[in-house]
Amino acid sequence: MQPDSSEDDDPAPQAPALRSTVALDGDGSCIAEARRLAATFLARAQVEYGLPVSARAMDLTQLVVSELVTNARKYAPGPVLMDLRIVDSLVEVEVWDSDPVLPVARAADAQRVGQHGLEIVRAVARGFEAQRESVGKRITARIPLADTPDDAAGGTQMP
Repeated sequence: MQPDSSEDDDPAPQAPALRSTVALDGDGSCIAEARRLAATFLARAQVEYGLPVSARAMDLTQLVVSELVTNARKYAPGPVLMDLRIVDSLVEVEVWDSDPVLPVARAADAQRVGQHGLEIVRAVARGFEAQRESVGKRITARIPLADTPDDAAGGTQMP
């Protein structure tokens, strides 16, 4: 994990932009691998850069990674790319897959078995975005690194 370097005219020091990108082969082990990589990324951000990463942020990030990678593996052929970034006080999880169809959250239904992943991600993330790409789509979810009183109320949506 290396800080992204970018030149900025702002003289105020900025926290380093931390980033880790990985290509997952899409087999059955990639979900567990993605969760492990996300946990390692946040642990390194905490230890090496002194960033506050709550236990809640660690758990929610692994949950979001698991749900997004599971959906990519289930609905899109081929590899999955996962990008993790620390932006301000958030961890940004991006998952790219080859299927251009954007996900649609289904209406809440306690009787439905399965297919709650997108509902879960949208409920726990501070922000959620789905975008078509020239090939496939990119799903982005943002999770606060530190706990705040607003976190107990659930996620909010990106504009």
